[in-house]
Amino acid sequence: MPAPTSLRSRVALLLSAGVAVFSAGVAPAAPRPVELEDLFRFHRVSDPQVSPDGRTLAYVVTDPLKAENRTNADIWVMPAAGGEAHALTNSPKHDRHPRWSPDGKWIAFESNRDGSYQIWLIPAAGGEARKLTTVSTEANGPVWSPDGSKIAFVSAVYPEFSAKPFAESDKLNKEKAAALEKNPVKARVFTQLLYRHWDSWVEGKRQHVFVLPVHDGAAAGEPRDVTPGDNDGVPTSDTFSAGDEYAFAPDGRELAYTAPSAHTREQAWVTNHDVWTVDLATGERRQLTTNLAADGCPRYSPDGKFIAYRAQARPGFEADRWQLRLHSRTSGEDFSLTEKFDSSVEAMTWAADSQSLFFSAEGPGTSALWSVDATVGEVHPLVVRGNNSELSLAADRRAMYFLKSGFAHPPEVWRHDFATKKDEQVTHANDALLSGIVMPEPESVTVAGADNTPVQMWIIKPPQFDPAKKYPLVFMVHGGPQGAWHDGWSTRWNPEVWAAQGYVLALPNPRGSTGFGQKFTDEISHDWNGKVMTDLFAALAYLEHQPWIDTTRMAAAGASYGGYVMNWFEGHTDKFKTIVCHDGTYNLDSMYGATEEVWFDEWEHGKPWAMTEEGRKASPHLYAANFKTPMLIIHNELDFRVPVTEGYQLFTALQRQGVPSKMISFPDEGHWVLKPGNSEFWHQTVFDWLAEYLKK
Repeated sequence: MPAPTSLRSRVALLLSAGVAVFSAGVAPAAPRPVELEDLFRFHRVSDPQVSPDGRTLAYVVTDPLKAENRTNADIWVMPAAGGEAHALTNSPKHDRHPRWSPDGKWIAFESNRDGSYQIWLIPAAGGEARKLTTVSTEANGPVWSPDGSKIAFVSAVYPEFSAKPFAESDKLNKEKAAALEKNPVKARVFTQLLYRHWDSWVEGKRQHVFVLPVHDGAAAGEPRDVTPGDNDGVPTSDTFSAGDEYAFAPDGRELAYTAPSAHTREQAWVTNHDVWTVDLATGERRQLTTNLAADGCPRYSPDGKFIAYRAQARPGFEADRWQLRLHSRTSGEDFSLTEKFDSSVEAMTWAADSQSLFFSAEGPGTSALWSVDATVGEVHPLVVRGNNSELSLAADRRAMYFLKSGFAHPPEVWRHDFATKKDEQVTHANDALLSGIVMPEPESVTVAGADNTPVQMWIIKPPQFDPAKKYPLVFMVHGGPQGAWHDGWSTRWNPEVWAAQGYVLALPNPRGSTGFGQKFTDEISHDWNGKVMTDLFAALAYLEHQPWIDTTRMAAAGASYGGYVMNWFEGHTDKFKTIVCHDGTYNLDSMYGATEEVWFDEWEHGKPWAMTEEGRKASPHLYAANFKTPMLIIHNELDFRVPVTEGYQLFTALQRQGVPSKMISFPDEGHWVLKPGNSEFWHQTVFDWLAEYLKK
């Protein structure tokens, strides 16, 4: 029988079908401004996957459970052409990463419904889910072989046991984990770097790829570790990942995967990743690429002749342009399809006829979808406006399904029809809530930055904006620094929610921003306080000249690199009444010594003992004597990317000099604040702080 549907799910089902319900004789209320609570009311749609026959769409809906300070994710299905949607799974935990079996009868997914993450199968027509794996080190990311006889997945294992038969290695993994848990001594011992990563301790484990035989909805044997040894079988940083980083050959006999540098001691300071293949009958592994920069995301052409993959050219530079390359499986010839395409290729998929590929890549303030001819490398735009990603292609090549959002539009699944070249919204999970809310559409302006280079900036005005009035300004700087403000939805830094507080929001894309050509991106490295600052102050000057900006009530806010900019502003300008810094770099020397991805700091600034005197001057801590602007600091204890000590140092400098300041630190959050209860507290604190300085 179908999985039970909760009351909230039944309501969402009606909403997804476009049904509006009103009391008899009562007109709908006038639209209101978006409010903070709406961030926790919106259904978070993601990971669209179209069935092999192109008739059914599966996707994930995640709902915040604020009272429990967590989220719940379920898998939903609906007709791909549009229609009624329903929840296929309904567990109280996370059901996610749905992947169709090639015959369309089953959907594999990962779930922690039983406590640990394992791979499960559920009949696509509905019914009870079946647990496929019981791996002591958990299992994630199912990928089917083209004949449906195997599923690949990833598990973090102790590498010293990985060459043993599965039953033995899994038993040893379980025993070692239990012994560590039982031991009252909790000391950690390190012999090389990358001992912790983003928000987790590595604990001596490696991410390995396993292959499990399956038949008729059940395991047909034991999993086999196909990447044994003291290295990872997938990238451990999302920086080098573009979705599933392993794929089966069309005949199911071979699997391609992405592995970090085999020189494991160097993995903290090199960006080298290579594409490997493994013969699933013999276990023999072969290194396909030898580029010293990063390669990854292998995808076999349906005819089996080529492996497509992404590649960077400059070793050590995580933000180098990703090109789409093809490797001939017969001749060994290897060439780029996008050498002249001045943006980074992200997630990609082949057309069924092996004649072209489809991929996502950034444009100016957007993320677009593109196609490229597999023979001549001609690139064509398909979907340009908004933030578009997570594409899934129907086997009949009639349509492509993807996730689309905007500043004022939460993500929904859309369909691009190749014949008509038209786009149509497929899911409508948030239509009813949106119908009662007004969110202003963004405006795009361009200013002259350093060297008169054009700099794009988004502006979002408060609801019911009156150009005859003056409004306080919040000037937001994005992180990265190789990142961008896209016309896309965010559940963290959502400018529409900020603008609804009565502020004009400005979101500039200065030097270092992605989507404006690689040269523009490159011009921030070793120059964090140079051209980019000229760009930012040019954008601010534009705003100061607008009659609707109250220049006596301006604030700045930013996270990560944006937080670095906030710390730089603190010591270099008095234009802002207050500054909000989230997880920002404060001291370049201490940042290098405590961060984990050392390659980033070495490329951007150099090693501290080899840094030039001019480079040292870019560290905000050197200008602490100039600090006087009231500042709110948020820095989290699980942030291993920009460690919490950066926030502590900044807070000490402000407090010691009597500068009004407050610091928040979440012990259970990393570089981002993700838990809904924590997010609410974060937003309320930030908005209260801004109101104290901008609304009095």
